[in-house]
Amino acid sequence: MGHNENSPPSHEAAFTRLYEATYADLRRFIERRVHPSHAEDVVAQVYLVAWRRYAEIPRVHDEQRAWLFGVAHRTLSNEYRAAERRQQLTLRIADAQLVGPGTVGLEPDLVAARVDLATAWRRLSLVHQEAIALTVWDSLTTRQAAEVLGISPVAYRLRLSRARRALRALAAACPQPVTPTATARSSS
Repeated sequence: MGHNENSPPSHEAAFTRLYEATYADLRRFIERRVHPSHAEDVVAQVYLVAWRRYAEIPRVHDEQRAWLFGVAHRTLSNEYRAAERRQQLTLRIADAQLVGPGTVGLEPDLVAARVDLATAWRRLSLVHQEAIALTVWDSLTTRQAAEVLGISPVAYRLRLSRARRALRALAAACPQPVTPTATARSSS
């Protein structure tokens, strides 16, 4: 018996479509959390879990992404036991996302604000960093982010609110740079 056009796609064909539709997003999600040399190994682990548990994967693309991000989150959680490794990850995220090559040619005040934000980000707890990253960098909805973390949407909204408040407070506490204009005004 051959494959009929109207019959459901094979498990392998459906999985291939899932892989092609989600690979880039999953890779970016993982690369923000681990060293690039380790990212592909984690991606492979996530897709292995997805292959084995294919029947559990939602059928809507955004929900598939969230499900895969949840598997990736749990996989990574099992791998990051050492606090030093998590700290290196935090520094890499802040440097790559907040104070990167895109700051060249910007107004000095904008560069200073990015530096303050990067400094505040490094001081933010890992729990708060993850809450903000899921929403801002991974573009997940509240429900999807909550699913990734294994908490309720209400708990996630509360965590995100606290994380934003903590980041604002830490950024506001950063020492303000002294600019030549401010120095000239204070000496007159």
